[in-house]
Formats: sequence, C-alpha cells, structure tokens
Amino acid sequence: MTESRTLNATREGWSRRRFLQVAALAAGSASLGFPRRLTARGMNQTLNVGYIGLGSQGCSRLKELLPCNANVTALCDVDETLFAGAKKILSGRPAPKTFLDYRALLQSEVDAVVIATPDHWHAPLATAALRAGKHVFGEKPLTHTLSEARALRTLVKQFPLLSTQMGNQGSASNNLRRGLELIQGGAIGQVREVHVWVPPSQSFQPGQSRPAGEDPVPAGLHWDDWLGPAPLRVYKAGAYHPRAWRAWYDFGGGSLADWGCHGLNLPVRALNLDYPTEIEADVPGGFTEGYPKNVRVRFEFAARGEQPPVTVWWYDGGRRPPAGVIPKSVIGYLGETPKEGVLVLGENGFTFGSAHTGADYIQLAGEKKLSGILRHAATQAIAASLPRSPGHLTEWVDACLGGPATYSNFETGGHLTEIALAGVVALRVQKKLLWDGARQRADNAPEAEKFIRAHPRPGFSC
Repeated sequence: MTESRTLNATREGWSRRRFLQVAALAAGSASLGFPRRLTARGMNQTLNVGYIGLGSQGCSRLKELLPCNANVTALCDVDETLFAGAKKILSGRPAPKTFLDYRALLQSEVDAVVIATPDHWHAPLATAALRAGKHVFGEKPLTHTLSEARALRTLVKQFPLLSTQMGNQGSASNNLRRGLELIQGGAIGQVREVHVWVPPSQSFQPGQSRPAGEDPVPAGLHWDDWLGPAPLRVYKAGAYHPRAWRAWYDFGGGSLADWGCHGLNLPVRALNLDYPTEIEADVPGGFTEGYPKNVRVRFEFAARGEQPPVTVWWYDGGRRPPAGVIPKSVIGYLGETPKEGVLVLGENGFTFGSAHTGADYIQLAGEKKLSGILRHAATQAIAASLPRSPGHLTEWVDACLGGPATYSNFETGGHLTEIALAGVVALRVQKKLLWDGARQRADNAPEAEKFIRAHPRPGFSC
C-alpha cells in the first residue's frame, strides 16, 4: 500500500469536517470571538492558558504552571490517549476543554498558549497563535527550519503587546545570569574557545535507516494530523511517536536542535555572538537519513569590536572534548569526566556548568580549585546587573499579565535556534559551510538551500 493512498485520502475534507465537529463541542461553553489581550495586571489577574501538545514536554510544562497565576482552560493534541495524563496532573482544578484541532482551541477563551509538540509543528502553531492575539510559550528549538525562525522573529515584532518565551529553562537560572555578568565583566578575560557537550539521547536512537513496513495506526492517534506539515510517511510503531521523532529530519534535528538552545545559551549571550561565519561537522562512521551518531560541529564566530574571534565546539552522542581540554579540577571535583558540560575558556580562567545552566562554577588563573559561581569571593566586586527570575514559566505568565519582559523571548530564542539549526544544515550537507547568517545561506554550498527553507505540505503552511 502506498503512503499517499494510506495517508492522504480525503485529507482536506476530513480535517475541515473534524474542525467543525470540535468547534461545535466547545460552542456551548466557549466564546468563539477574538480573545482578550492582556496589557496590564489590573485588567486580569489570572491568565487563561491552553496547551497544545501533551507528551512528556507538555506534561512537564503543565506541572511547572501549577504554582503560577494561571488557569489551564484548554488542552489540545492529535493523540487522544494523552488527554488522560494531562487531566490527572490537573486533578482538583476546573476541567479544561479538550480539542483535537488547534484552530478550535485558538478560538476558545484562552489568553495564551504553550506549544510542546514535535519541532515540525512549532512554527505553524506559534504563527497561528500570535495572529490570533495570544501570548505564546514555545518549546525549544523555536522552529524546525532556519527560515521559520527568521519569519517568526519578524512576525513577533508586529505584536508588541504579546509576551513570548522559548522553553530553554536554564535562562531563568541564577547561575547562568551570574555567569553572564562575570564573563561580560571581564572576570576570565578574553575568550577564544568554548566547548559544549551533551550525553547520548534517551528518547531516540541516532544513525538509523528508515524502518521498513507499516503498522496499523493506534486507536486515538490521528496520524495525518500528527504529520501535519511534514512529508507523508506511513506509521511504524515505536519509530516516530512518541518521542522517537527527534531521530528524523522530517520532524526534528536530533540532539543539536534539541539541546543547542540550552548548551549554546550562555556562550552566545555572554560573548555577544552573532551568526557563525564557518560551520563544519564531523561524524566518524558516516551520515544517515536521520540524525547521525557521535556528532562534532565546529562553529567559527568573527571578532566583535574588541572581542576576539571565538571557536565553539559542539559534541553529542557520547563524544566529548579531547583529552586535556577539560580542566583536571573539573574532573577531580565531579569524580569523573562530566557527561555534559559548557566550558568557557578565558585567558585568565574559565567557567563550567551543565548544558542547562551553562555556568555553575568558576576558576581563575592561580586558583587551585573550582568555586561555586554565586559564591566566588574574588568576583564579588562585579555587580549583579541582571534581574533574577521567579522561574521560567512564572516569568512568562507574569509578563503576560503586564509584568517585566521575559528573558528568552522569541527574538533571543530565534537567534539561538538559527545558530543551532545552521549546525544541523552542515550535518545534512556534509561539507564545511561558509555561512552568511544574515542572508541564511552558505555561499559555497547552494545545495544547502533545501535544508534551510521550510517545505510544508499543502494546507499546513504558516
């Protein structure tokens, strides 16, 4: 049976019919007019939030929202079996409405949405939500492709009253913010080299070939809508949904797209890095249709004013910096070579932290051991210049209600996403890229174009 016959039959009519059915279910208790737009705390003290995507990430964000000044009033997923887990988390609270179609959710009485779907749905959903007047929290990476990230960064400027936040939770860490202050305050001197590494993924198997055969679509999973803007492919149990989709470029970008907006967060912010000028990927064992094993990517960034050029090394799948790069004090303190880390090497010392927080420790030249980034006596004279966060999701909820702006809005998150996804493009092209980030193109590799632009199926474009 061909994929087109299996998946594409009467798609447009079926989706339109289901949308009307779902909208009708909500009509008895939900207004389908244009949503409220919150601009000040006095207008509304509680935020009504809808969740789109109820897998592991969506449920994590649900738990994170519980102490916030918000109500979850709507849930949406194309896998009906996931509603039960989300409702269990919300037990004891008013029951939210449930939707299979995000368009019906956006027409309900929600002020804001949390998007926690697979990557290939991020841009269409965020775009629709902004155009519907909703505040948006979007999981990282912000989008699936470079062109979508740039388009979303442009679109959000049209909605200055709407608050956005990308889900790289380490942005709220006191350690990350103190690390930024110390690096920018000159504590470790000029930086020319950064190493970022993350452990092998627990959610997907890299280096695969497309699985053969086809399995029946489970009851409750609307497979064609799960595919959405992605190319058609048949359902195969355990290969894509749930979580394993990150292995396939049609849906995600592997560990670099998944973790890049975490691990690159501190160095990009602290060193004021713009776009890389050169990107080269190294994969011993070869490239496959999906995300490969044991990845290393080199990003070269140009000098910025008085700041020198910087080389940022990325490693995943079990690869780590070569012997001698990770300071002995780090290995000794942790008792082993760390499985993940962000190492910023300056001429007068270094910072080290997890891939989430970026900077948990600091050691200056002449010191024999690590010190906690918040307690380092020699750097106390460098003032705290950044606000501290009440929590990543709380920060967004407060901003939606008229409070201070978020720290990882779609402009900041979109820039991080573009850098990470440019590395994914280098992996797919399989050659060194001379990168023009402003124009989103590789001057020496026109074949990269097809990986830079989004190519959604008809009916699913932003």
